Amino acid sequence: MFKELKWRIIFILALIGLFSYFAFPLNKRISLGLDLQGGMHLVLRVDTSKLSEGAKRDAVERALEVIRNRIDQFGVGEISIQRQGLEEIVVQLPGVTDRKRALDIIGRTALLEFKLVNDDPEKLRQALEGNVPEGYELKFDKENKPLLMQKAAAMTGENITDALVQLDRSGFGEPYVSLKFNSQGAKNFGRLTADNIGHRLAIVLDGKVNSAPVIREAIPSGEAQISGRFSYEEAADLAIVLRVGALPAPMSIEEERTIGPLLGQDSIRTGIKASIIGLTLVLVFMAGYYLTSGLIADIALILNGLFIVGSLGLLRVLLPGQQVTLTLPGIAGIVLTLGMAVDANVLINERIREELKSGRPLHMAINNGYHKAFSAIFDSNLTTIVAAFFLFQFGTGPIRGFALTLIMGLVISMFTAIVVTRTILELLLSTKLVKSLPMFSLIKETKIDFIGKRKIFYALSILVIAVGMLGLFKKGNAAYGVDFAGGQLQEYKFQRPVPAEELRNKLKEVGLADASIQEFKDNPGVVIVRTSNDTANRVENVFREKMPNNKFDVLRIENVGPVVGKQLRQKAILAIIFALVSILVYVGFRFKHFDFAVAGVVALLHDVIIAAGLVVLSGRQIDLLIVTGLLTIAGYSINDTIVIYDRVREITRTARKMTLREIINLGVNQTLSRTILTSSVTLMVVLALFLFGGEILNGLSFCLLVGFISGVYSTIFIASPLVLAWQRIKR
Repeated sequence: MFKELKWRIIFILALIGLFSYFAFPLNKRISLGLDLQGGMHLVLRVDTSKLSEGAKRDAVERALEVIRNRIDQFGVGEISIQRQGLEEIVVQLPGVTDRKRALDIIGRTALLEFKLVNDDPEKLRQALEGNVPEGYELKFDKENKPLLMQKAAAMTGENITDALVQLDRSGFGEPYVSLKFNSQGAKNFGRLTADNIGHRLAIVLDGKVNSAPVIREAIPSGEAQISGRFSYEEAADLAIVLRVGALPAPMSIEEERTIGPLLGQDSIRTGIKASIIGLTLVLVFMAGYYLTSGLIADIALILNGLFIVGSLGLLRVLLPGQQVTLTLPGIAGIVLTLGMAVDANVLINERIREELKSGRPLHMAINNGYHKAFSAIFDSNLTTIVAAFFLFQFGTGPIRGFALTLIMGLVISMFTAIVVTRTILELLLSTKLVKSLPMFSLIKETKIDFIGKRKIFYALSILVIAVGMLGLFKKGNAAYGVDFAGGQLQEYKFQRPVPAEELRNKLKEVGLADASIQEFKDNPGVVIVRTSNDTANRVENVFREKMPNNKFDVLRIENVGPVVGKQLRQKAILAIIFALVSILVYVGFRFKHFDFAVAGVVALLHDVIIAAGLVVLSGRQIDLLIVTGLLTIAGYSINDTIVIYDRVREITRTARKMTLREIINLGVNQTLSRTILTSSVTLMVVLALFLFGGEILNGLSFCLLVGFISGVYSTIFIASPLVLAWQRIKR
């Protein structure tokens, strides 16, 4: 026995050393997500509809390589560029907050064409009247002067070997882009200029005329230049895209999420603050309520946090090509995991208490407590992991960060709650440092007829669900955030608060009357502007021109196209369906009764619907973070139900003469104290996130608050009575 204990202690100490090494120093070991350090997340779609079948095959791969080369020259570190699906490319740019420049460099096709201009005034007049000669097209230069040019390009930029920014020495030092061709390109350009002396040659970039100079003489050197009143930065960016090469096909931005550095810093501060407050509440409660056992549980919780952070550092080393980062929802996942980890400790301590009350010796009470609590701990954690798994599969960006930390945290919490706490207890027992385990007991054993009151609570649930669904359907598309409805969300922080009505009037003056503006009473100066399409540049220009003395920071910009919005909504629905079906199958398998599983999943669905309805009624919108909360509710709410089912199964083995109604009532009463305790401790953590986690996590934490409270209610008043109702229906 002592030898086994010694090896367990050595193993735990080795793990502490390993995870400490990969956890500290935090700023070197842990990679922060874009939502914490600022940056851009883009989903680009390559439009291959106009390409030949042969060109379509590798168009996305070629586009990916062109984008990678452009960004490399742009000078961004730790970039991530990955193909997604058939025609999509996901780009992550940490630290990049100049969205206009970044979008211009990444999204510009950079198709350079040289087209001969027809200067015949009669043909130009006919073209302006709508009679464009065959083989020609009418375009306008930067000064809006009409140009009639050949539709077919005399030459393209495919033979360009270099593009550099130069300064015009003869004029005002304006920058221009100097081009150099390879040998074949130089030969073609020399022939083109020699054959067309005296004619104008239009330089067309992505369908827009930059300039149309007259060819004075043949240019055999293979050099050309593009001018057009550029700023130096514009010329430098143009040189980058021309030097790297044109994209094989046009691209559209399907999804954009830009986080400003100010919001990232604020997110770190609020996330850490909420974590410290939530963890402190849990530690104080456990130590105060369970005394020695509580202090041991606190040690396990602290190790739980260390192991999660260390795991992120370890995964970063083991999976260098993957984006293993700590996101703001990931911080919420860690905090939530610590609250959930207490469930296992409460279950174990309550089981030990029962064994001690039955007169068992301390050592036997501890052994029996851990043994009897194991199945409920394993089943409840696994169902939450199932929900988190589907969240990871169907989620994107920060949402996957939440799912990852939740999964890791739950696996680690089972180890710390079952192995670490037991090892510490056995060490204290073997060294005679602990001879008893006193605990407080605030909730005495009850004898309430929960089944008898089921119809009242059925009616209450139906009423709450009906009100929530009515609110959801009444709001229609307005109930959904940009993640699902599409459109753009812009968040700004002004130096001095500006009334929403004043901003609304200023935007109306420039044709943005449909913009929705939201301000925050608890965060003065912060406003959110929602529009149906990309208007960020126009909105920023309005703010600068109309309020020059009131500086503002761009906190974040989220832009989701209608196609992506539809896809995200479908993924969210699939994630919830798959999670509920998986929980149904698992619970049915574990408890050997399909009616138990059906009742449990109906209760979960009840909690998810109530949470979604109250989120909408509270004025919030359903977005990816809310769906994250709904899936977490589905995974967590089953925990208490499984604890009751586990007790019902245990009573059924010994109480042969009791009816199912009596067994269920007894099971609910016997587990009522731990149901309230475990949920209360988790709610402490969620409340800390709600009050101190910042505006971004506010919707998620509100959803979890409603869902977890509903989970306690549905476990007692919905799931348990439904088992009995299902049995009667079967008869």
